[in-house]
Amino acid sequence: MPVGIVTGASRGLGLALAHALDERGWRLVIDARGAEALSEAAEGLAEVTAIAGDVANPEHRQALVEAAGDRIDLVVNNASLLGPSPQPRLADYPLDELRRVYEANVLAPLALIQIALPRLGERAAILDITSDAGVEPYEGWGGYGSSKAALEQMTAVLAAEHPGLRVYWVDPGDMRTQMQQEAFPGEDISDRPPPEESVPGLLALIEGSLASGRYRAGEVAEVPR
Repeated sequence: MPVGIVTGASRGLGLALAHALDERGWRLVIDARGAEALSEAAEGLAEVTAIAGDVANPEHRQALVEAAGDRIDLVVNNASLLGPSPQPRLADYPLDELRRVYEANVLAPLALIQIALPRLGERAAILDITSDAGVEPYEGWGGYGSSKAALEQMTAVLAAEHPGLRVYWVDPGDMRTQMQQEAFPGEDISDRPPPEESVPGLLALIEGSLASGRYRAGEVAEVPR
């Protein structure tokens, strides 16, 4: 039975991916900040250990890896922090909040990978969930976007340093999620697709043999594997 860690799995993309992996026979360790929502998410999964907590906390990260056991086949860094809503311009961005965003979106994923690396088996996969805001300079997205840009470069360097692993940074595209609604307060986001539509692309990476690199979830199915 393959073993995977999926952070931010109480809702949205993390929850949708956890359900898909569960259907494929994975044993999962999942987390989220909200204990009640995480507990509800875990009820629908067969082989799961759910640990509530903040992935920015070192003790919590250690608990996730210990729960996974001696061999880990997959680490999905999906948990992230949007920052203030609505998104402020960089000239007005509170630096304490920016530090929190970088801690959650850049440092925590790296720290989790550092702990998990000795337990990753041959051809194990790392998926760091990114965003087009990490590539495009959208006005008002300097905090979240720059944190995702840092995550992308960090993941790219990890891929270069660990050629025996499959290391992906994946843009799932726009989705109808709580974070998307928080990013656009008061707006109608019903035209965005549900996160379940991004899952097939993630599964194609997890189950396939594509080279390490940056991918858009909606396009992966079109790439020969």
